[in-house]
Amino acid sequence: MNWGAYFAVMAASSIKFVAGPLTGFGLGLSMLETIICTWVGMMTTVSIMLTMGRFIVQQISRLRVQKPRLFSGRARYAVRVWQRFGIKGIAVMTPLLFTPIGGSLLALSFKVPTPRVLFFMAISGIFWAVVFTVMFYQLTFLRDLLIK
Repeated sequence: MNWGAYFAVMAASSIKFVAGPLTGFGLGLSMLETIICTWVGMMTTVSIMLTMGRFIVQQISRLRVQKPRLFSGRARYAVRVWQRFGIKGIAVMTPLLFTPIGGSLLALSFKVPTPRVLFFMAISGIFWAVVFTVMFYQLTFLRDLLIK
């Protein structure tokens, strides 16, 4: 057991999800170890953001010099995702586009109940952890075949 490698994968995936599988592969972890550590890293961040999120949002709004644009491109995109897919869409797109921090704060901004956010983020996190991990490990397998 290499706790340092596990922590590195969890830390990487807690900030940018796709970095978890890349880090796990780079450190030589097995696919299962990488999947679990990537998922745990994302869910740790989601849990922290949901716990402290309202406070963070209040602090950010206090520190802003200007009132944010109401109809920015990013805000319109978030509202379109919410209207079309709800929390399920936000959860699915969190590892791909929003990062665990952004997806959690986005779910908070639409006032989704915490257990519901955790449930859908957990499902999405494990799905994308498997997809990305298998993809990275298999792509290198194909690269090795072509080089030899």
